[in-house]
Amino acid sequence: MSRIGNQPIIIPNNINLKFFKNVLTVKGDLGTLHQKISNKIKINISNNILRVDKKFENKKSRSLHGLYRVLINNMIVGVSLGFKKELELIGVGYKATYLIDNKILDLNLGYSHNIMIKIPIEVNLKIRSEKGKNYIITLTSYDKQLLGILSCRIRSLRPPEPYKGKGVRFLNEIVRKKVGKSA
Repeated sequence: MSRIGNQPIIIPNNINLKFFKNVLTVKGDLGTLHQKISNKIKINISNNILRVDKKFENKKSRSLHGLYRVLINNMIVGVSLGFKKELELIGVGYKATYLIDNKILDLNLGYSHNIMIKIPIEVNLKIRSEKGKNYIITLTSYDKQLLGILSCRIRSLRPPEPYKGKGVRFLNEIVRKKVGKSA
C-alpha cells in the first residue's frame, strides 16, 4: 500500500485538467504539461480533487501508484507556482554569460574552451554576479523534470572536487573536503 499514492491532490481553481486516451493534460498560468498514464493506473477527478488508484493488485501497479501521484502533483504545482534551481560557480576565472537572442548559456569553467549549452524554451535563466563573489545561475521553469535534467547537466560539466571545492554546485550544497597531502 502506497501512502503517497493514497493521498488526494487538491486542484487549484486556475488549473485546467483533461484526461483523454491515457494522456493527462494540465494547463495553468505558467504553461501546459502532458503525461502519458499507464493502463495499470486509474485517474478519478471530482469536485477539484484528483485521486490516483490502481486497477490491479500486483507489484507493478503498486510501484506505479505512488509514482504517478507524485508526477501529477509536480505537474499541478509546476504550472501554478513553478520550480527554481540555483547553481553556484566556485573557482578563479569561472564565468557564465547568457546569450538571450539564441538562448545559449556560455560557461568558462577552466577548460581550454568555453562550453555552450542550448537552453530549452520552457526554462528561464538569470545570472547574478557581484564583484568579489561567485556567479550564481538561477533556472526557473514549470517542468520539474526538465529543470532537474538541465541543472544536473550543467553541474556535471565541472563537479565540485573534494580538495579545494572548486566547480559547479547547487546553492547551499555541502561538499565534504578531504585533507591534502601532508609533507
